[in-house]
Amino acid sequence: MRPLEDILVIDLSQFLSGPSASLRLADLGARVIKVERPATGDICRHLYVSDCEIDGESTIFHAINRNKEGYVADLKDAGDLAKVRQLISKADVVLHNFRPGVIDRLGLDFASVKAINPGIVYGEISGYGKEGPWKSKPGQDLLAQSLSGMTWLSGNADDGPVPVGVAIADIWAGALLVTGVLACLVRRSIRDEGGLVEVNMLEAMLDYQFEPLTVHLQDGSQPERTTTNNAHALLGAPYGVYQTADGYLALAMGSIVQLGELLDCQELTRYTDPKSWYDQRDEIKQILVDRLVTRRTADWLAILEPADIWCAEVLNWDRLMHSEGFQVLDMTQQVTRGNGTGYQTTCCPIRIDGQRLKAARGSCDLGEHNESIDRELAIAGG
Repeated sequence: MRPLEDILVIDLSQFLSGPSASLRLADLGARVIKVERPATGDICRHLYVSDCEIDGESTIFHAINRNKEGYVADLKDAGDLAKVRQLISKADVVLHNFRPGVIDRLGLDFASVKAINPGIVYGEISGYGKEGPWKSKPGQDLLAQSLSGMTWLSGNADDGPVPVGVAIADIWAGALLVTGVLACLVRRSIRDEGGLVEVNMLEAMLDYQFEPLTVHLQDGSQPERTTTNNAHALLGAPYGVYQTADGYLALAMGSIVQLGELLDCQELTRYTDPKSWYDQRDEIKQILVDRLVTRRTADWLAILEPADIWCAEVLNWDRLMHSEGFQVLDMTQQVTRGNGTGYQTTCCPIRIDGQRLKAARGSCDLGEHNESIDRELAIAGG
């Protein structure tokens, strides 16, 4: 038994943030019914631009919507809306990521849903909350990153703002929603009380920056990125990624004096004051740049790792997936869609009782399970 077996989730969300939350709930054993609009379905089926498709649709849709059942309904149609209300009346969890106000006009806001299902755990994600001048802005990852100040932490000092290269606002907001949903499910099991869980993408990005923002709240400073090889604006040298003769080497925290001795670089050994590793990090990093490029990554690892220096080779995905360190994790799985199409994807990074959580069901076709769901759950009009 997975922890969330017998939990029914009705997922009204689309694109990345909400579906990433329902994906994790499904991984943990919940039954997830994904409700999509007729004809086009989740905009993620087609809007996400990539050069790789599965069955004519965006690969990202298939990655984030595996292990769910597909149900099509037009929420603006009275008959379809009545069927969705029936689904919700039988559910444990409802999720959505509509812009503020939309769900109220549909009559599926928390108060309305609670009236038909008092024990419901109701989770919603917005871009920037329900109040203030930004509430109607599109809840899109790059916009949330940009407004949050996070783009000033990556890259080097002269690079300007640099966004993170994955949908971090979407995915972290989804993870926070899962946290709140699970907390309310625990409370319901103790006090028979559901709850409303609200997350927005901007606050998710602020939460992700709790460390530098705490510094800013004390002294008003904006962290300054190093001029070269920046990897964390709050950390001193050697923290960064450095080019070697045949690749790249990541160096985390460590003694500059010890590095100087190990790298046979006398210039570094004069930085004996640990405060200088931050105050003079630009010049220290430049010395490291000049030294590390003279030998291969493997040569440096052979010197640094036995001395317990925190370092690693920088891998691309192909080299990562051919490495023993990756393969032993068993982090990928083969799933199969209802039409027989199989594809490989990642699996849940959580283990329960020592077991990797895998499920063979791939992503759903639009409305693939309407008939079986209507029949099983006795949805009127089905």
